[in-house]
Amino acid sequence: MTEDNLTELVPPLRDVDRKPIAGLPDELIELHLHAGGAVAPHILFAMAHEQGFKLPVKTYFEFVDLVSSNPNKVKSLEDYLRILHEWTEKIQSSPHAIERAVYEILAKEYRGSRVSAMELRFNPMKRNLGGERDVDHIIHAALRGLDRACLEYNIHAGLIFCLAREFSADLNDIIIEKAIKYRHRGVVGIDLAGTEKNNLELREESVERFASMFKRARDAGLKTTVHTGETPHTNADGVIATVRRLKVNRIGHGIRAAYSDEAMKILREEGVTLEICPTSNLHTRAVADLEELRFVLRKFIDNRVKFTINTDATYMLNTDLRREVELLATANILNAEEIAQCFANARAASFLD
Repeated sequence: MTEDNLTELVPPLRDVDRKPIAGLPDELIELHLHAGGAVAPHILFAMAHEQGFKLPVKTYFEFVDLVSSNPNKVKSLEDYLRILHEWTEKIQSSPHAIERAVYEILAKEYRGSRVSAMELRFNPMKRNLGGERDVDHIIHAALRGLDRACLEYNIHAGLIFCLAREFSADLNDIIIEKAIKYRHRGVVGIDLAGTEKNNLELREESVERFASMFKRARDAGLKTTVHTGETPHTNADGVIATVRRLKVNRIGHGIRAAYSDEAMKILREEGVTLEICPTSNLHTRAVADLEELRFVLRKFIDNRVKFTINTDATYMLNTDLRREVELLATANILNAEEIAQCFANARAASFLD
């Protein structure tokens, strides 16, 4: 039997050998991915044991359930974030762990989905075990992982540092300071994350407390994005206030903007791009189902609001960037031209040089 005949009988299995998706570029770009939700469970499991963490489960398969999201377990954004804060971020809280996490995420997304440009975000202050670890060591380690992955796979990547709504101004100021310090080493922007618990947090005077921080970041050459408009019990006020007061380049999720003509007008006129994460938005109930997701995205298209397709958390959601596109294509939410436009939007809105 010749080698060619053997190949016909037993074709090589590769993640990239999937059915073609009309409109999907050969090389993809991801703008919204959290390190806390993108490391494979078997790697997290090994990290936890290396660091001597006492886990509340006995088997690996119970651990997989612990660090994964599913609709039966996750009923809200708060449930979703609890997985990150209680386990995955804690397990990544050492220089060795965060270096390996960043490297493995970038490498896997390129091998599995040919994501050749990626912005990866995390909060370095949530990787230092409440001050037990030095933040600069955490950041240096993350940058080593980024450098190694970019060198080995010839990809382009950068880090976004997340501020936290629940943090004090002093802690968030430190994150801004570190982002500026490492601006020329691979940190490309800042983010603001955390739940918007009620409509009071969406008012302009509440958003205003971050205005000086975002101005410092912009003046230093960093780009900016903010999580807002991703919970069903809020409205578009957070999107409006974020654009007006924080002068952001992009918004993470921004689903509620579809229900406000004013919000869509502001997004369109200011050229702010939305980072849509379909599977995540379904899990966290940002949208009730695929029909509401269709309504939201069609509203954005009809109102010429630019948006991109992203994963938010690959392993935590059991997805990758190709699967997110497959979801939208299979459900007839976006056509080939619109899928291509999403990735054109992503390249235009990217914080990468």
